[in-house]
Amino acid sequence: MRLLLDANLSPRGLARPLRASGRNVRALAEEAALEGLDDPEVLALAAQEGRILVTRNSRDFAPLLREWAEAGRSHAGAILIWTLDHSQFAAIVAGVERLLALRPEHERWRDICLAL
Repeated sequence: MRLLLDANLSPRGLARPLRASGRNVRALAEEAALEGLDDPEVLALAAQEGRILVTRNSRDFAPLLREWAEAGRSHAGAILIWTLDHSQFAAIVAGVERLLALRPEHERWRDICLAL
């Protein structure tokens, strides 16, 4: 499963354990060249690379995902973290893994947005 962690999520706290469980994770916070991407660019990058976007920036991404749906634009899926603090690493990893287990085939994530 290919994931893109938004810049607001810790590579050490989240990317490492997800990678250890066999996930292909790209973390924006690990790549200086991607620093400062605005939200539409982040979603476009995730879609282009076929990665499920994982973000705590739900307030901005929920309307953006709705705009994409209304425009008929496709993405590889999204997990919006609403209730967990960015420092609750174990809970976020467990939640992401639980959601991924519900849809273990990557293609079943196309244009789906689930919340934690």
